Amino acid sequence: MIKCLIVGLGGFIGSILRYLIGLLPIGSKINFPLKTLIINIVGSFIIGTVVAIALKDKEVSEELALFLKVGICGGFTTFSSFAFESFDLFNKGEFIVVLSYILISVVFSILAIALSQYLIIR
Repeated sequence: MIKCLIVGLGGFIGSILRYLIGLLPIGSKINFPLKTLIINIVGSFIIGTVVAIALKDKEVSEELALFLKVGICGGFTTFSSFAFESFDLFNKGEFIVVLSYILISVVFSILAIALSQYLIIR
């Protein structure tokens, strides 16, 4: 149960950070989701850093890794988890799996949004 609380606290922090970045007056004059792009790239960098440090330093507690990876990065952006899992599959030589995962994730996520919009708006 303590691990759930740790993840929840991290998610709370990550979600607030995402909201605050959303308030920044950057990219508002262009038709491109610049803030979301920044959030996804920063979140991917953070999760990659956390994983690298945890792998290198075996003294990093499981709770701290959960707080940072699943909590903060998960609340900040789930894209960071998607990016890490894709990178991990690529590193394992699972090229067909990673390509399938990326394509299926992106295409079906967009289709899910379209379907939800259709079901609600029609």
